[in-house]
Amino acid sequence: MYLSLALIAIFVLVYSSIAGAVERSWISGPMIFTLFGLMIGPVGLNLLSLEADRELIRTLAEVTLALVLFTDAADANIGVLKRKSGLPLRLLLIGLPLTILLGFCVGALIFDELSLFAIAVLATMLAPTDAALGKAVVTNEHVPDEVRQGLNVESGLNDGICVPILFVFVALALDKAGDHGPGALALQLVAEEIGIGLVVGLVLTYAAVRLFKLARQKHWLTQTWIQVPVVALALSCFTVAQLLGGSGFIATFSGGLLAGVLDARVSRRVKDEFLLPSEGTGDTLALITWVIFGSAVVGQAIGSFSWMMLLYSALSLSVIRMLPVFLSLSGSDIDTEGKLFIGWFGPRGLASIVFAVIVLESELPDSEPLTMTVVCTIILSIVAHGITANPWARAYGERRRLRMMQ
Repeated sequence: MYLSLALIAIFVLVYSSIAGAVERSWISGPMIFTLFGLMIGPVGLNLLSLEADRELIRTLAEVTLALVLFTDAADANIGVLKRKSGLPLRLLLIGLPLTILLGFCVGALIFDELSLFAIAVLATMLAPTDAALGKAVVTNEHVPDEVRQGLNVESGLNDGICVPILFVFVALALDKAGDHGPGALALQLVAEEIGIGLVVGLVLTYAAVRLFKLARQKHWLTQTWIQVPVVALALSCFTVAQLLGGSGFIATFSGGLLAGVLDARVSRRVKDEFLLPSEGTGDTLALITWVIFGSAVVGQAIGSFSWMMLLYSALSLSVIRMLPVFLSLSGSDIDTEGKLFIGWFGPRGLASIVFAVIVLESELPDSEPLTMTVVCTIILSIVAHGITANPWARAYGERRRLRMMQ
């Protein structure tokens, strides 16, 4: 145990010292984290002895994603979102359903041994984009504000929207839709997941922000404890929503957006005092999650991918994502390269890991090939999106700037 903790602690120490250089290069943090996990895991040096069971991986992924969603939403440019709200709405209301539909159609052509409901489960598991893996693009100032904020909102809400859809398809695959049929089940789950998530996120955040403002006015906050509130609030939104049957992801993102709106008049310095510690915590948890993913999951999965899994994974990251996005943005003021850019930068990561564990725990007969396909897609996404994020972001931003000058 001490060896495992020492390895992770030293790795965090070293990476935190060079993080700025890495973020400016063509290599991404998750690529390094996953590779390090693979190197010290059973396939490599066999030094990491942590028991990385399903529950541990799911909990780490959920907590990390909750923190990332809350801080990204709280730090969003509210002014840009108000002016360009049509972009994320198009991606969520048109692009997301089309992505699931196209993923289902392509899966039906490739996986002839899976049931149709199992293929629908797979398409849903790989539909949400990942806020943590997409952070390199969302925080890159070379990318136009409306594109960054659109991708931020999309990745913040699509995983919460996909949760009830996933549960419906899993129930249908297991023939557990109930007496009222799949339609009633879908409406019930959507109402519960989204409705409860929104109420919890908004109510808890409003109360917390009022408390924070009172605490600042009364000088109750200390420099030590000012590091804690946002982390505690994000986890409170997530856990309370999950406990009540709602979507913790919807709760954390909606809560973060409300915090950003309520704090819109607060100075950048004060905002950073609250947000930066939670961003650091989220980044550290993401590092640990990807190290364990590389050690416990990637190491066991390598060599087990079929050509069908590889083909579907490649198509999921390209055509299945990019075509619906391109169609959903037709008629908007986003140029052709912008549509392709938004379509490509829909990485799969933590949300898909959570969904994979949910499917494994559901005892679905086809759960193993489904989760292996998800793992394959995540690995390809870590590499492909990690390599292309900074180069394309800089090139796109420069070309956009030159066009605006003409």
